[in-house]
Amino acid sequence: MKHVMRTVMIVLATMVAMPAAAGMGVGDDAPDFTLPDTAGNEVSLSDFEGKIVVLEWLNPDCPFVQRHYKAGTMKELATKYGGEGVVWLTINSTHYMNAEANAKFKASNDLPYAILVDQSGDVGRLYDAKTTPHMYIIDGDGELVYMGAIDDDPRGNKGEPAVNYVAVALDEMLAGKAVTTAETKPYGCSVKYKK
Repeated sequence: MKHVMRTVMIVLATMVAMPAAAGMGVGDDAPDFTLPDTAGNEVSLSDFEGKIVVLEWLNPDCPFVQRHYKAGTMKELATKYGGEGVVWLTINSTHYMNAEANAKFKASNDLPYAILVDQSGDVGRLYDAKTTPHMYIIDGDGELVYMGAIDDDPRGNKGEPAVNYVAVALDEMLAGKAVTTAETKPYGCSVKYKK
């Protein structure tokens, strides 16, 4: 019994001494990546150095994504802020969705922005994307300034207008202000990574 207790104590002490897994957080430099778009063109985050970039994780099969695309949430934001020089990139880390499936979704929704194909899930895991949608905003210096939900209305049934966290953050950034709500809990379907 003493031997077992000593082993448990050593394990617990080791666990306390070990640092937590380093996840990406607000204030960190956003990792660069290169992914193909639906036409096979390579797109890198570094292509947009000096610009504000929004990253949106997508799965067209997810009901939460379907609701936002039916409402025009992402397309309207991308169009509005694209006029201010903001770049909108959508990343699909769904393991079973190839370029053709993503191209079909892009065309059927007449999207003005690229869908990047991440079937391996490498970029999704790099950013620790958990849900679709999961939103990230990167400033012109390449720093992550927002990560989390698109808004404060996960079910789409809030009795009052939703607070769109991405829009609020972009408005603050474009006005030269700091982002006041820099991190929220993302909601949606889990990202369907390759096992």
